[in-house]
Amino acid sequence: MEENKKIEKTMDDIISLSKRKGFVYQGSEIYGGLAGAFDFGPLGVELLNNIRSFWWKEVVQKREDYYGLDSAMFKHPKVWEASGHTSGFSDPLAECRNCNTRIRVDKELMNIGVVADEKMSEEEINKLFEENKDKIKCHNCGKKDFSRARNFNMLIKSNYGDFTEKGSEPVYLPGEACQGIYLNFKNVIDSMHPKFPFGIAQINKAFRNEISPRNFLFRCREFEQADTQYFIRPNENKDKYEEIKQERWQWYLDLGLSEEKLRWHQHENLVFYAKDAWDIEYNYPTYGFDELEGIHDRTDYDLTQHSKFSGVDLSFNEDGNKFVPWILETSVGLGRIFLAVLSEAYTKEQVGDETRVVLKFPKKLAPIKVAFLPLSKKDELAEPTKELFNSMKDKFVCQYDETQSIGKRYRRQDEIGTPYCVTFDFDSLEDNSVTVRDRDTMEQERIKIEELEDYLTTKLNN
Repeated sequence: MEENKKIEKTMDDIISLSKRKGFVYQGSEIYGGLAGAFDFGPLGVELLNNIRSFWWKEVVQKREDYYGLDSAMFKHPKVWEASGHTSGFSDPLAECRNCNTRIRVDKELMNIGVVADEKMSEEEINKLFEENKDKIKCHNCGKKDFSRARNFNMLIKSNYGDFTEKGSEPVYLPGEACQGIYLNFKNVIDSMHPKFPFGIAQINKAFRNEISPRNFLFRCREFEQADTQYFIRPNENKDKYEEIKQERWQWYLDLGLSEEKLRWHQHENLVFYAKDAWDIEYNYPTYGFDELEGIHDRTDYDLTQHSKFSGVDLSFNEDGNKFVPWILETSVGLGRIFLAVLSEAYTKEQVGDETRVVLKFPKKLAPIKVAFLPLSKKDELAEPTKELFNSMKDKFVCQYDETQSIGKRYRRQDEIGTPYCVTFDFDSLEDNSVTVRDRDTMEQERIKIEELEDYLTTKLNN
């Protein structure tokens, strides 16, 4: 079969399809939308669930040295003081003097090739900002007249029971999900009696008052994080850190991302307690390479801080040797994985005289696995097709579709990434067989109905 000609894709193509096909909607859209908030639609939630399940299976289910957790989002106010978030969780903000639009200065500098990040002091970031002010313009009005950069704390304050009373400490939504792991370190030891070293993993929500949320799902104010914290003996970080880095790289290849679209980036400006920090970056359409996942060597900072502020001993006793474990962290926003998977799968290709848009998801991630299509809406075909659909929907995530021509229905299923379409036609009434069409090759095969479940199971598991 001659290969179809691929057509270059853009992020606008992907965003348009996401809304049109029910993957992602703008949050509160009927009220004009809410910046940095998105809702996952019927197909999006299926894709997101499949990504979550694959992460959990590989990180927790198949490992003997990791334990799962789901911690509460609300935490005692002192948690964020101990973690350093109330004093140091900030981004450099500047405002356009013409229209008051806010920008995140370190990202704007990075966009013009100047190395900068949020860990720089105000003096350092303003020096770079002043040197490059003629190269940065307002995204709203186009002017190049900004205020000086100042630190803007990203924690979002909330109300919570007695902590809302006058004079009490403010309560925050979690700026990162991982703090719940540190808070439950002792609980996991006492209840699970793990063999050291070991890890704790969780998927949970995080909230950040982003200065300038943009780039679709890439930078949001509410998002879901998949985190692991691996607890090791002091100064035994080097080999395990490299091992974890390679495990995470391989996970993305197993997920279905192309290796040539991934790269490593080492942080140059580390926080004071860190030994090392690397990002896995993905080459998103239009956006280019940007952070997908962070992998951090955090030393003993986190458990030491929480021991100090809580008064609870969070050391580990191993055969009479007592120590505060060091931590190796992996952290990724599921929205960023979702966007990478969608970007990887989105394919626009020339097929004969027409253009076909198809989402070539790995079969394990496809939201809908099988579509059942009667050749026509006539009852003599529709009713047995529905019976077949009903008999299969507890085995596979299926969809039934009888509207418009069979060709248009095939294209609809291509656009949402359905690997197989099963067509029941007039011959099916005689030979008890159906036609199975492959999404990627568009080739068709005639399969006996009694053999269909085994056929699909084999195909989808491969």
